[in-house]
Amino acid sequence: MVAVSKTLVLDFGGVITKTLCETHAATEAVLGLPTGTLKWTGPFDPETDPLWRAMQADEITERDYWITRTREVGALIGENWTEMSQMLMAARGDAPDAVIRPEFLAFLSAARAAGCKTAILSNELDLFYDPAFRSRLAFMSEIDVTHDGTYTRVLKPDSKAYIALLRELEVAAETCVFVDDQARNIAGAQSVGMPTIHFDVMNPKGSFEAAAGLLGLTERIPL
Repeated sequence: MVAVSKTLVLDFGGVITKTLCETHAATEAVLGLPTGTLKWTGPFDPETDPLWRAMQADEITERDYWITRTREVGALIGENWTEMSQMLMAARGDAPDAVIRPEFLAFLSAARAAGCKTAILSNELDLFYDPAFRSRLAFMSEIDVTHDGTYTRVLKPDSKAYIALLRELEVAAETCVFVDDQARNIAGAQSVGMPTIHFDVMNPKGSFEAAAGLLGLTERIPL
């Protein structure tokens, strides 16, 4: 594979991991809930999820959406959860690798083999996922920079978040490919000059293939 001078910048939740909306069956099994208890669908059927539509319309924040779902799920099992990390660790903490998209792992391997720098730009990586969860993910050793709004408190789509990451990476915006599943975050990246892929959680393979094209990965990736 020909080496390329590009940087891959990824969101975490939704892009690297499957969304909670995709893993209801596993969550119900782990928490001891009857099958079909969790009915919120997020991007998979927005018409049945008014709270998701409110988030997409910027009437509430993404954090507002998930803390509401956290409280709802906690109440179902008699827990007073106030942090999303409590739900995620209960649902996913014992098997973190099971929720990582296999298409992502193939894509990351190809990008690294081609000489790409890699970064994660997240608004709430350690806020939503306990640091212990992240430490158990083998692929994290292949990520050059992790920029987490949990600590910086500067959140996408604020242009300052992208600019701070670019400075940390010491690269120009136009040499990056930014991948995120939220349209507002894509717009933020575009505002500073980053080429982007709006990740489709219903078509991960196609989204990663599109990102591979922007990176100049000319060899076929076995996604």
